[in-house]
Amino acid sequence: MTNDLDIHASICAATGAASARRGERIQHLWRGWGEIVRFHLSGADVESVILKHVQPSTTQHADRGSRRKLRSYRVEQAFYTDYAPRCPARIPAPRLLAVGLFVLEDLDAAGFSGRARWRLSDVRIRQCLDWLATFHAAFLGTPTDGLWPVGTYWHLDTRPDEHAAMPDGRLKSAASAIDAALSAARFQTLVHGDAKVANFCFGPSGVAAVDFQYVGGGCGMKDLVYFLGSGLDDAGLTAHADELVEHYLAQLRARLPAHTDADALEAEWRGLLPLAWADFERFLTGWSPGHRMRGSYAGRQALRALDGLG
Repeated sequence: MTNDLDIHASICAATGAASARRGERIQHLWRGWGEIVRFHLSGADVESVILKHVQPSTTQHADRGSRRKLRSYRVEQAFYTDYAPRCPARIPAPRLLAVGLFVLEDLDAAGFSGRARWRLSDVRIRQCLDWLATFHAAFLGTPTDGLWPVGTYWHLDTRPDEHAAMPDGRLKSAASAIDAALSAARFQTLVHGDAKVANFCFGPSGVAAVDFQYVGGGCGMKDLVYFLGSGLDDAGLTAHADELVEHYLAQLRARLPAHTDADALEAEWRGLLPLAWADFERFLTGWSPGHRMRGSYAGRQALRALDGLG
């Protein structure tokens, strides 16, 4: 366990600060495995940094959820170390300032202090979609070294308990076929894997994203459906999902590498969109059957995917 003196010394070494003062706790980590804390600096180029201090319990490593969470922290370290520096400037993500203690740039100090749980304005929704489109275009075809081979926190192979808890029916029976179709996509990119509204930070110049614990390979539609489901209620999805999908795809096409067959990619991902809805619906059905994201729109999309599978 790292003591307070070591923490302060490491933060000062990483930032060149003369001193570091503990500020407010932003949140506790899962199962009480540490915390995210803001530290205020003096004598440094920045006024504050964020410490993500992971301290897993020594008695809770045996269950599947603990193993998945521990791996997610290693994945996040790998992303910030090896992949985040390759993000285009138009899609900000925190800079990793020190590896050993997970010291990150403070996005509040960088101009992205706005937070939301859901119910974003249309402008903010489109800004987040632009971020996702740029991220997916930038990492198209990128190997997943150090990341999840298949991204998203709800991936079927990492959620057998939730699958077992599903009621018998077409969706449960088709879970493997849905996952296989998404995983067999010709055009793979890196997906954020937890692209909910709460993981975007807002500022006058746009949006930044945080929490890359479940980044890995996949079809960009997985991030798209999760973001839309987290940001719109059922009526909003029914009224606006189609136009927002079109906005995302237009932004994606505009940012793709020049050698990409944009028509083929768009056709493939459009065809996979209902399967991405069905994939997340599968997870929610076993994990939280009463979740607000299980509305009629998502249900219709899942049924469309099942009908398409035959």
